Amino acid sequence: MSKNTGKIVVDSHEIRFYSEKEDDFICLTDMAKKINPKTEQVIQNWLRNRNTVEFLGLWEKLHNTIFNHLEFEVIRTNTGLNSYVLSAGEWIKSTNAIGLRSKPGRYGGTYAHKDIAFEFGSWLNPSFKLLIIKEFQRLKTDESTRLGLDWNLKRQIAKANWHIHTEAVREHLVPIIDWNTRREAYAQASEADLLNLSLFGVTSREWKAANPDLSGNLRDHATTEQLLVLSNLQSLNAKLLEWDSPKEQRLEILNKTAREQMDILVNTRAVANINQLTEGGQGLLNG
Repeated sequence: MSKNTGKIVVDSHEIRFYSEKEDDFICLTDMAKKINPKTEQVIQNWLRNRNTVEFLGLWEKLHNTIFNHLEFEVIRTNTGLNSYVLSAGEWIKSTNAIGLRSKPGRYGGTYAHKDIAFEFGSWLNPSFKLLIIKEFQRLKTDESTRLGLDWNLKRQIAKANWHIHTEAVREHLVPIIDWNTRREAYAQASEADLLNLSLFGVTSREWKAANPDLSGNLRDHATTEQLLVLSNLQSLNAKLLEWDSPKEQRLEILNKTAREQMDILVNTRAVANINQLTEGGQGLLNG
């Protein structure tokens, strides 16, 4: 599973994190290093606290369907005893915990879901925790803004290319006598669904039937990669129409092209270069 990694700088101190689906995990090892270079001892001391264990257990009960409740009760019973030492790895292995993550290697460390990491920050130093929360929220706000600009820019590109596509449909599929009539509207909708089938695998009507509660159309809910490929497909289909390619042949070519381009964009960083446009994207959108 691909993960987005990054760092935040808090009080001149770097703290690593990574995002997995909708969840963010922050490095407790880096946070502990701010207080004491013996980071594993700091984390173990935190885990010796009964309030910590009860908080971790409650978090897992709320978010983890495979959490081992029996092992948790054993750990909670022993927590606080002078002879009992609990490491992050032992907690994860014993309880099937998902809120803590232990990564081996020189650049590894103990990571925690941000809910837990902020709780760890409170135990370390309340002021430090507030600085971490503030910086992390700032980073996420900036990231959301960049992604929004990136998506909007590609949506505008797709819309611009759509005019090229509609003109090709009109010129090569619709007799002049039928321009601006229901027959032209039907031809335009048919070609739009040809692109939808090639890229999304469904027609506009099928998507709407499957998503009655969503506003807009399927293109309004496309990813940035899909919008980029859609823009390319519109130009390609316009050229295929110029060459009088049969509809069945065009569908085959468009679908093959869509799969090839999506594979490239999803599995490489090719699309990352285009993201640089988002810095000036707002100017393009307002122009």
